[in-house]
Formats: sequence, C-alpha cells, structure tokens
Amino acid sequence: MDILVSHDWLAAHLDDPDLVVIDCTNGAAWDESSGKFKTVSGRARWAEAHIRGSVHADFTEPGFAGNADKYRNTLPDPRAFADAMERLGVGDTSCVVLYDDAASLWATRLWWMLRWIGFDRAAVLNGGWPTWSAEVGDNGAGEGHAPARGRLSMRLRPELFVEIDAVLSALHDGGTLIIDGLSAAQHAGKAAELGLSGHIPGAVNIPGAELVDQATMRFLSDDALAARFPVQKARRCILYCGSGIAAASVAFNMHRMGHESLTIYMPGLQEWVEHPEAPIVTGI
Repeated sequence: MDILVSHDWLAAHLDDPDLVVIDCTNGAAWDESSGKFKTVSGRARWAEAHIRGSVHADFTEPGFAGNADKYRNTLPDPRAFADAMERLGVGDTSCVVLYDDAASLWATRLWWMLRWIGFDRAAVLNGGWPTWSAEVGDNGAGEGHAPARGRLSMRLRPELFVEIDAVLSALHDGGTLIIDGLSAAQHAGKAAELGLSGHIPGAVNIPGAELVDQATMRFLSDDALAARFPVQKARRCILYCGSGIAAASVAFNMHRMGHESLTIYMPGLQEWVEHPEAPIVTGI
C-alpha cells in the first residue's frame, strides 16, 4: 500500500480484514465563552454519512490533542494517542486509510501523528470524502459497532515535531528553511483566519489547503507539487501553520516528493504570536 491511495484501490480492499478506515473530519469555530477559536468535532457529519465500515477520529476527545484550554490541536501524550488509535481498532498489523471531508488537511495531520509514534502502515485517500461520495458511494450511516481494540507498539520519532525554542534557534542558523502552510493572505498579514495573521520572519509560504484540485479535492499532480516545493530535498525544513493542520498537508506531500528532513512546529502561530521573543512579520 502506497501512502496515497485511490478510491478504486480502497473500493477493492474495503472488506480486507486488516483494513481500518478512519474519517478524520473535524473543524474550528469561535467560542464565545473562552474568547478563542476551538476545535469542533466532525462526528455528527460522519454519523450522517461515511465510507462504509469507517470509524471517526474526534480531535475534541482525549488522546488526539493536548491541553485545549491553551492552544488548539496540540500534541497529546504519545501513549494517550496510541491508546486512542487502539480504541479505533488500529493495531500493529492494521492497514489504515485516512480521509476527511475537505482538502485532506485533517487526514494528513493524523497520518503524520501515526508516523510520530512509529506506525507506518497508513495512507491518505486521494480526494477524500467529496470524491468518494460522488464517484463510489459505498456509504454507511449511524454510529455502527465499536471496533475490536487493537494493540500498538510505539517507536517514537520525536524529531517529527519541534517546539518554539527550535524555531527561534532556526531563525539564525542559516541552514533551516521555515515553511508557512497558511494562506497567502494570512502570510501577508492581510487576513486573520481563525484569529491569526502574519508570518515568522524568513518563512516561505506554501498553503496546505492549495495542494489539492479544488473541484475534486485530489492532490495536485506530482509535477505540479514538485514545482511548489524547494529543490534541495536534503535541507532541514520546519513547517508550521496555525495549529499544525495545514502544515501537515505540506509535510505529507513533501515527504511523498522525497524530502528527507521535515518537522512540524507545534502549536504553531497561535503560540508564536503570544511569545515575547518571537518576531512576527505582517507584510511581505
């Protein structure tokens, strides 16, 4: 199984006994009580209609994110994350296919987290739910049955995520490329989507949400993707966005294109703008 699979591939393997299909649909909305944006569960949307036999990864539940009172979508304890995946039926011998209802941002984020704990038998469904529902339509509805719990062995790769001190150091090391996965308007300081605007000094802008064809939600061709990414595939890159969701799409696709040293800064710009020693650029 490649790390990117087609709808035809999934349709042919949907009844494989070791296959676990995970709907990663989640979202964000303004929370009046906290005065911040918060992650919103996509479970209700999944319950309405989903790929037959799939389960839902709810980023508002324990194990999928850390302390939500401070920042959205931060990293959980790795063992808590492994436990959450085991509850969805994922074990060492599983083949996991991930999808969501938009541009595969949440699916790639979960794919990157699975790599973080050492699980490499996962793929993202190219085109996600929009293309599946339009072209295949082998759908289910409702909560379904709880899957049998899996058992995961962890081989943690801590280098796949970095904290703010590493980014501050990278501003001056001359060898690290910083990549901003937010929109061009946010990068330029012309928009404040989810309350965030501007960019880390020196960051190159590669919007994660624009790596798909907007009509089909399939990823762009390999040639089109390669043209957007740096030429030097061995160069160390730190990727970020608002909370590590859009950045994960960039990391996933750069990994597919052969880039060798990729890490995501968590919790991203939502922390950076509050740090007294972290400079922010609000214009190109």
